[in-house]
Amino acid sequence: MSDIKLVDAPAGIEGAGFFATAADKVLGLARANSLWPLPFATSCCGIEFMATAASHYDIARFGAERMSFSPRQADLLMVMGTISKKMGPVLRQVYIQMAEPRWVLSMGACASSGGIFDTYSVLQGIDEIIPVDVYIPGCPPRPEAVLDGFMLIQELVKSETLRRRNEPKYQKLLASYGIQ
Repeated sequence: MSDIKLVDAPAGIEGAGFFATAADKVLGLARANSLWPLPFATSCCGIEFMATAASHYDIARFGAERMSFSPRQADLLMVMGTISKKMGPVLRQVYIQMAEPRWVLSMGACASSGGIFDTYSVLQGIDEIIPVDVYIPGCPPRPEAVLDGFMLIQELVKSETLRRRNEPKYQKLLASYGIQ
């Protein structure tokens, strides 16, 4: 007897020479494995991100081969490090310039909550100015944590319907940030 276990085919319509599934699932899979991140790095978290992009951890294995330094060509904004209140409007402008669909990853304690800098000049979390999809804890987070956060974004992208961005709930979220 063989120890090989056969699994059932995924849900869909199948037949000789074809397999059909929902367009949302196919597009979600394609989007999730071809994200173009825009690294917005201001501090030591940026160095950890560079380690994540280097050959040992290689974020390109997950479909992020091309780093985009233009917001109009990126779909994932990765905010890393301390964001001062003077930098807040710049970050918000970068977010607004990104095309839909767009996702945001907040990396490290400083971007997520202001970190150890509880001062008048430091933004106490980027979620005060833009919506955040995934938070990565740590000061600075290890490359493994960055990859885990990136995979969480991928799962979010895979499961998101094509019409979610047009739903009243999403429009209300953007309106709460003053973004149309």
